[in-house]
Amino acid sequence: MSETEKAVDALSEMNLGDAPKQLGENKEANLSASCKDIVVTIGATVPTGFELTAADEVQEKLGSQSRISKDRGKIYFEIPVIDLPQVHQLRSVDNLFVVVQEFKDYQFKETKEEALKDLEDLAKKLPWTNPLEVWKLNTSLKKKKTRQKKGNQHSNTRKQKLENDIKGEGTVEGLHDPLQNILGLESAEIQDAQKTDEVMPPNEDEQSDSKEEVASSDENKSGDCKKSEMEAQVVKFRVTCNRAGDKHSFTSNEAARDFGGAVQDFFQWKADMTNFDVEVLLNIHSNEVVVGIALTEESLHRRNITHFGPTTLRSTLAYGMLRLCEPQPADIIIDPMCGTGAIPIEGAAEWPNCFHVAGDNNPQAVKRTANNISSLLRQIHSKESSSGSKPIDSIQWDICSLPLRTGSVDVIVTDMPFGKRIGSKKKNWDLYPACLMEMGRICRPRTGRAVLLTQDRKCFAKALSKMGHLWRKSHTIWVNVGGLHAAVYLLKRTGERNEETKSKW
Repeated sequence: MSETEKAVDALSEMNLGDAPKQLGENKEANLSASCKDIVVTIGATVPTGFELTAADEVQEKLGSQSRISKDRGKIYFEIPVIDLPQVHQLRSVDNLFVVVQEFKDYQFKETKEEALKDLEDLAKKLPWTNPLEVWKLNTSLKKKKTRQKKGNQHSNTRKQKLENDIKGEGTVEGLHDPLQNILGLESAEIQDAQKTDEVMPPNEDEQSDSKEEVASSDENKSGDCKKSEMEAQVVKFRVTCNRAGDKHSFTSNEAARDFGGAVQDFFQWKADMTNFDVEVLLNIHSNEVVVGIALTEESLHRRNITHFGPTTLRSTLAYGMLRLCEPQPADIIIDPMCGTGAIPIEGAAEWPNCFHVAGDNNPQAVKRTANNISSLLRQIHSKESSSGSKPIDSIQWDICSLPLRTGSVDVIVTDMPFGKRIGSKKKNWDLYPACLMEMGRICRPRTGRAVLLTQDRKCFAKALSKMGHLWRKSHTIWVNVGGLHAAVYLLKRTGERNEETKSKW
């Protein structure tokens, strides 16, 4: 048996065995056989500015070359279908979709009526078969993951109750002693996650998965992914149009309406804007048109955080910032203004051979961070069925007077206050220089580096000019953070020692 056949068999056993019952055993066999030779194009949305970082991760983990779209925030890459589970493990992507067809130079008609009529005709000519096979496989993958998650939640609840009876409520499990070697301090106790009012409600889509599966259990279909079969399943769908460019004679809603009507007529699907099974994407950027089918119901950046704050950083952006500083084994990485801990938690999950420290001056932020760390450790415990742990800790401190030894930190990665929801632009003029000074003290000369995110670019540039003897700007990435035009700065620590800087500040 070849390596490809083994991989297909393994994928079939792992994912397709739990597919919805309407597929039937024959359907599973046909699907796994048809998947063997399918290579599809996957589109992914990523944080704007970090397209190259995402492309590097795809090359590293999947061995595929990526193409960056003209429309910022998207990359495309080809994979064999058997690699689909690995695609969902990428850390730098927000949403995934399988490309039905791409047109790099689509010629739109001049009048609105003719342009919309072309889009209607296009829906009937597209090669839907393979993308719909991928959608079905992806759906079976998600259903199995949901069932496993629900089973783990029940078992974890019982285990947590027993642990609380033994250890007492209010402490976060898994916060380690190594921090004491650096700080000489004890970690603060926090409330148990179950006693806070910030836990996000469960996903309604996950709650409905089991109901949908029971409802479909009486259907037993066979054959490949053809139009007739999709009709028999009475699929609910919607079309989402994302349009950029000012040379179009139609609006996004008009394109979605007319293209969606043609899809409905072709497949006899039922349109449903909220409770849909298939989301068809129509991405138009000037003369570039991409039609795809969504593979994610919600953004993958929500993977780690359960306790949210007013300015919680997306995990995908946190990963991009961490990757930018190229963590090395045994590096000590700190986030001195951690908020909810998105950066150190992402770092501990992806770079477990480094030690990550999260700190903040706000006790409520430290509490959220510790609860998020506790949630991460429970996830690890449920997956590995063993006592999970990560090299991460949290503490309350003052950014301008950190309880860390001089030159003891390798990497600093943080989201600095923008001066909008937290702090103010006026306070930043004093805060930023003080922060850079203290960061320069704790960071190792010559080898230390910092990755800092801020929207207050004018204030940061002024502060950096004052601290030029400590920090040298190496790279700048322009990003969109909640609609705000922000920047990520990669700084390198100069060789000047801390004792030499006191007279200059």
